[in-house]
Amino acid sequence: MTDSYDVAVIGGGIVGLAHAWQAARRKLRVLLLERTLLAQGASVRNFGMIWPIGQPAGELYSLALRSRDLWLELHAQGVVEVEQCGAIHLAHHADEMSVLQEFADRRTHECLLLTPTEVTEKSTLANPEELLGGLLSPTELRVDPRTASSQIAAWLAECHNVACRFETPVIKVDVGRITAADGQNWHADRIIVCSGSDLQTLYPDVLSHSGLQLCKLQMLRTVSQPSAQPGAPHIASGLTLRHYTSFGDCPSLAAVRARIQNDSPELDRYGIHVMASQRPAGDVILGDSHEYGEDITPFDKSEIDDLMLRELQRVIRLKDWTIAERWHGVYAKHPSMPVFETVTDDGVHIVVGTGGAGMTLAFGLADRAWRQWIGDS
Repeated sequence: MTDSYDVAVIGGGIVGLAHAWQAARRKLRVLLLERTLLAQGASVRNFGMIWPIGQPAGELYSLALRSRDLWLELHAQGVVEVEQCGAIHLAHHADEMSVLQEFADRRTHECLLLTPTEVTEKSTLANPEELLGGLLSPTELRVDPRTASSQIAAWLAECHNVACRFETPVIKVDVGRITAADGQNWHADRIIVCSGSDLQTLYPDVLSHSGLQLCKLQMLRTVSQPSAQPGAPHIASGLTLRHYTSFGDCPSLAAVRARIQNDSPELDRYGIHVMASQRPAGDVILGDSHEYGEDITPFDKSEIDDLMLRELQRVIRLKDWTIAERWHGVYAKHPSMPVFETVTDDGVHIVVGTGGAGMTLAFGLADRAWRQWIGDS
């Protein structure tokens, strides 16, 4: 006999968990299928930043803020620990300060310009040498990405009766019927595929024509610092201004891009824009880089780590730069869309390619999808 559910979500990363949660809160019977013992992809290999400031004004910024509300709801229910830490973009060059000023003047995002003294008062990480100022955003959150997904999955199973089946790779979906590698079968009225960076196993033809590309990022973690700052804000250098689309329309951004291309082309070669996040235990997550397509290999480049550390040492101060861990993540990204969403001929919803914004957007995207599918809860 085949078990039947209202909804089946394939993929136990943050995007899949978000869709399972939003289905469960609408009182639907939900099945969650994940091929590994625990989520092991991009959902656990990131900074743990919920980063609304990086989303452009309009719908995406609203979705990020909605996600933020839902993260705080999980915190209030004791599911995950969430820090309301905020973030500071640092400016160590005049063109970077001009971008921050132009961005703040638009009043599209909740933010505030800071003097160098105000920056260093709020962050012990910020390097005051040649610091011209910063942009404070209070909306950013910090979670532990290594534990958040498993904690959410356990809570969904215990409190929302979601049937979570880990170590269950799905090999086929056919007209509402799902088949796993071990021969198990399930039926679901609605099927949602959130396969992360796996673009080959299910619906390879759809995804091969989607325009999605894989992106690899390298990251580092320091040893615990002698004096951790409680609730320390995330730190982003001026390099990040050329990465996040929220700053894309600032007139001075062209000068930032030109300077980096002229003075440090190696940063563009590897898509390096540096950020730092000090965790409650005192260790600091550092990153990151971006390599695409055929440039991706299983082997990390020491040159990239060295370049990231070089740039980080210019904008932040640490008492101990000893690196405790190094790792990389791979995610799917669309060159022009913030997320790839489509419905196959057999009615399956595919939601992949949130780029590096899965933690920031997943809950908002899932909430929007379910509102569109069956109305508000």
